[in-house]
Amino acid sequence: MVRQIIHIDEEKCNGCGLCASACHEGAIEMVNGKAKLVRENFCDGFGDCLPGCPTGAISFETREAPEYDEEAVKKSKEKQAKDKAMNETHVHPAGGCPGSQMMKFDRKEETISAAQPAASVSRLNQWPCQIKLVPVQAPFFDGAKLLIAADCTAYAYARMHEDFMKGKITLIGCPKLDDVDYSEKLTAIIRDNDIKAVTIVRMEVPCCGGLQRAAETALKNSGKFIPWQVVTISRDGNVLE
Repeated sequence: MVRQIIHIDEEKCNGCGLCASACHEGAIEMVNGKAKLVRENFCDGFGDCLPGCPTGAISFETREAPEYDEEAVKKSKEKQAKDKAMNETHVHPAGGCPGSQMMKFDRKEETISAAQPAASVSRLNQWPCQIKLVPVQAPFFDGAKLLIAADCTAYAYARMHEDFMKGKITLIGCPKLDDVDYSEKLTAIIRDNDIKAVTIVRMEVPCCGGLQRAAETALKNSGKFIPWQVVTISRDGNVLE
């Protein structure tokens, strides 16, 4: 059939992978350092991948192409979810890898002296903090305010601990490097625990949109009405209004 579908100009593609991350259907993959439309029947033609491309390598074209196969996309996502579940480490919160052992830190309000400025005090309230490693259910989620933050934010924003982590349970991740959809796990965390509020802190770069989308999807799918906000950090370390 003739329909609208994306076209990737390999000459313009710089191999950043942002389009592959933005494609929810899994139609695009990185092959030999270049983005390729590897499953034409997975491309719905909506172009979620277009805005994130920094080089303008992606465009629409109308041509002969297989019909969009929604059922095949659904089965592919279900398989990915099953594979991810098999690799989740939260099945052994008290054992397995010592680095994943669950801990809650008793962060009393420290007396801050001139020799120990507030920015030097850790406000991490639990371990683990990586979204991929944290258990779905844990005592530290009870009545918690949740911070869902992109990995890079703590390096870009100097007062991350004081301004965002203080008093919250912190979950961090990078949708580009982890190459997973966090929405299912975040949905379970919000749905199955007494979460009081959610703050999403992301970088201004396009790939961070995956983290924001996952958190927003989780809030929607949890069936709960929870106060939430999104804060965007610039690459030079400022909060963008």
